[in-house]
Order: sequence, then C-alpha cells, then structure tokens
Amino acid sequence: MTNAPIPTPHNSAGAGDFAKTVLMPGDPLRAKYIADTYLEHPKQVTGVRNMLGYTGAYKGKPISVMGSGMGIPSIGIYSYELFHFYDVDNIIRIGSAGGLQDGLQLMDVVIAMGACTNSNYAAQYHLPGTFAPTADYGLMSRAIEAAKEQGTHVVVGNVLSSDVFYNADSSANDRWKAMGVLAVEMEAAALYMNAAKAGKHALCLLTISDHIYSKEELSAEQRQVGFGKMMEIALELA
Repeated sequence: MTNAPIPTPHNSAGAGDFAKTVLMPGDPLRAKYIADTYLEHPKQVTGVRNMLGYTGAYKGKPISVMGSGMGIPSIGIYSYELFHFYDVDNIIRIGSAGGLQDGLQLMDVVIAMGACTNSNYAAQYHLPGTFAPTADYGLMSRAIEAAKEQGTHVVVGNVLSSDVFYNADSSANDRWKAMGVLAVEMEAAALYMNAAKAGKHALCLLTISDHIYSKEELSAEQRQVGFGKMMEIALELA
C-alpha cells in the first residue's frame, strides 16, 4: 500500500469515505444518476473538477460510485488513487462502447474479459514483453451469474481500449475486428493494469452505445441514463 496524504489533488474525499467496491462510469453525471436512483442514503464524498463521487448502500451493502472521465490517463489517475490511497479493493468500470462485431446490437451488454490497447501505458512497468490486461475472474464470474439471474444476455470477450477517438488510420478498426475484438472503448486496459500492479480487483462492463459499421447510435441522454441492466449487474457485486 502506498502512503500518501489525502485528500489528493484530484479527490476531496477523506479516509474511509469510499466503500471497498467502487463503480466507475466515465460520465460524472452518470455517477450522480446511479447514486440518486439506486443507492440508499447516498452521500457525495468528492467533487473536484466536477468528477462526482458518492457512497451509499445497495441492498444494505456499502458501495461507492465515482466518475472516471474519458481515456486511459484519466481513469489511470482516479483508479490508482482509489486503490492506493483510499484502500478500495474492487473497481468495476461501467461504460459505453462502440460495437465492432456484426452480431452486436445497441444496448447489448459486453463483459471485457481482456482489454487490448494501442496505449503505451504499460511502458512504465518496464516489462520484458507484452502485458495482457485481464479482468478479475472472481468479479467476472459473479457478474455473469448476476446477468443470468437478471435474465440479461451478455457477451464475454476481448475489447479494445483505444487512446484515439478520431483515428487518422481508417483501417484500424477492420484489423481489430478481424482479431475477434468485440468493441472499442477507452479505459479498461489502464484499470486492469492498475489493479494488477496494486494486487486489487477490476472488471469492465460495457453497453453498446453505437456500432462502428452499422452507424447506429444512442442519444446522449440514452447514454447517460439508459444503461440500467449493466448498472444493476455491477451493483450486485458490492
């Protein structure tokens, strides 16, 4: 465990303000929606840069929810601090993704068993090879069981955590698709690497918000509040 003064420059919460399990949507307004909609007695514990974080309970179990922002650098900071400075054990990213495979439909729930990436985030570890960021098996298996009990079909497999949203290489998605990658998002790989390095646990659940090839997409409002099945699966992991 890394010792550091808290609050941090990015988080105004004090020691003990976060539960052991934290849900992390990218959008801080989605964090507020989850707290207001699902949590018992939610309390805002941080709001630095409007990156809202709340702690409450779900079915009597303590749980927190906090925004991560967009991209690997952002979730890299927030998840690192939660793991190392706030004694959080489990982080479940709940976010949106762009579908790559033909069988995926809007609102399908994807569980990221692995996270490919075009980021150099792993370079900081000076590993003698390529690291494969993967989900925590315990969290993943529990999420699959929760989805079954809920009656929600989930697709489990590899995703891409991309550093690039507007890619100058127009053929990049075709090559990832050819390798069976299900969908593209922007955060899971860093979360999985931070968890591995800290000896903690992480999982990424995604809802398909648009499809790279069919060009279908959800509205901004649907992205913010329309991911109930994914949220309820994640909440069961408290």
